[in-house]
Amino acid sequence: MAHDPDERHHDDGHHPHDHARWKHDGVRVIKGDRLDPQTAQTPGMFRQAAINLARVGAQKIWAGTVTIQPDAKTGVHHHGALESVIYVVRGKARMRWGERLEYVAEAEAGDFIFVPPYVPHQEINADPGQPLDCVLVRSDNEAVVVNITDIDPVEKPEAVYWVDPIHKAPE
Repeated sequence: MAHDPDERHHDDGHHPHDHARWKHDGVRVIKGDRLDPQTAQTPGMFRQAAINLARVGAQKIWAGTVTIQPDAKTGVHHHGALESVIYVVRGKARMRWGERLEYVAEAEAGDFIFVPPYVPHQEINADPGQPLDCVLVRSDNEAVVVNITDIDPVEKPEAVYWVDPIHKAPE
């Protein structure tokens, strides 16, 4: 007995009207030249969103890119309960983390970095000669950034803060 590919079975979770829905609400391709720069920015860094609630309706994930200028670094921060993945496309990244940023690791093109929830960290472009280009993925669509100002880090961060409509500059 031949299987008709257009035949829908009640036990497979598909319904005849899914065809029209999937055309508009299915897979999305976000072209690299169509990323959204209307996201939180830090001096020396340029972030762009590819996947988020506003752009594609993503409920549980955020993805985008960041370009970090030579020798630029973030202030000390964490991302609450979010998990983050950073993929290094080009350049050399240095990550510091811990109670005083006493731990350090470096990553280069082709490497992945995992940042667990609540880990105080600092992102640094370790190459004074070229920008650091990365792809970022976070486990939620909400932009959670908690700046930590009462830490005495091993390496002092720049006086740079993540400032956007949600995160105000310290006074």
